[in-house]
Amino acid sequence: MGVNPGPLRLLGQVSALLANYCWVELDQVGPTGLSRLLCTRRTRLGKSGQTIAVGDRVWVEGIDWPAGRAAVSALEPRQSLLERPAVANVTLVVVVVALAEPELDLLQLTRFLLTAEATGRPVQLVFSKADLVAPGEVVSWCQRAAGWGYDALAVSTRNGEGMEPLLQRLAKPGIAVLCGPSGVGKTSVLNALCPELGLRVAAVSGRLQRGRHTTRHVELFALAPGALLADTPGFNRPRLPVDLDRLGPLFPEIRQKLGLGCCRFSNCLHQGDPGCAVGSEWERYPLYAQCLSDLLLDSERTDRVRDSPDGPGLRRRGQGLEPRLAPGLRQLSRRRLRQQLLDGEDASEAGSEKATDFSRPDQAD
Repeated sequence: MGVNPGPLRLLGQVSALLANYCWVELDQVGPTGLSRLLCTRRTRLGKSGQTIAVGDRVWVEGIDWPAGRAAVSALEPRQSLLERPAVANVTLVVVVVALAEPELDLLQLTRFLLTAEATGRPVQLVFSKADLVAPGEVVSWCQRAAGWGYDALAVSTRNGEGMEPLLQRLAKPGIAVLCGPSGVGKTSVLNALCPELGLRVAAVSGRLQRGRHTTRHVELFALAPGALLADTPGFNRPRLPVDLDRLGPLFPEIRQKLGLGCCRFSNCLHQGDPGCAVGSEWERYPLYAQCLSDLLLDSERTDRVRDSPDGPGLRRRGQGLEPRLAPGLRQLSRRRLRQQLLDGEDASEAGSEKATDFSRPDQAD
């Protein structure tokens, strides 16, 4: 009697993306004992504009149990999405920055916090490498973060400081994602939380004091029953929200002030205008003003390109817009060049045959 092949479609969760493949952890163990399959994506998903992200709930079909392969045929609706790095169904966003090596950049930290806030999920701020600075400086940074609206934790993977409270916060059911600049110790924190993983880490560049990229892709790791933790590649310049109106509410300080009273004008951008309920007497106001200035500059640049009669226009790329290349600067692809070359050869051969075909009446003398 043969092995029962089981249902044709199974539900699972994407745990890692590798080039054109993804690993899917199944909700139930298969007939051969497998619970993890290497999957491709059905073409119809790409044609309909659906992309797969780590953390997605997906249906797989066409399962080859002996080979451990299958194909993703459908996606379940997402509850949330962290766009960069792309992680779906996030329940907690953990922003990790180092207190030293590399030096903490407040504007960069603010951009990461804005990216985390845009998911609509709780945000946990973690200061890593706490052993490299004086204890008083660690306390000072945690107090400053509390003034911003974050209950920050200071941790050290060398002496274990703060690791137990962090583990307690991350061990709740759901998906927590670690994000932050390169070299701040995200993977080291994950290794300290799950020593059995033994993930590769690297020291900060000595000359430039910049982090080295060691994590190349997003992957989920089991931290506790039902609790998953995503390690992500580091990057140094998170995007700002496209809409000006969305920037302010991403600052907890602004949300708190608007909860106490409304601005005089509904479209107020909180630039210190009369009747603004937010004002400018809060620590991160200069950082808010810088982010707002960057957004206004990007908006003006986009409007200039769009409204220019001689401009190349715009095209959508990801979540934003970019100028189209002027027609005179475009280059044909290699495929198009080969096709033109073949068409030219066919036309040349046809002309040669016509010139030498004396059997036709119109070719006779």
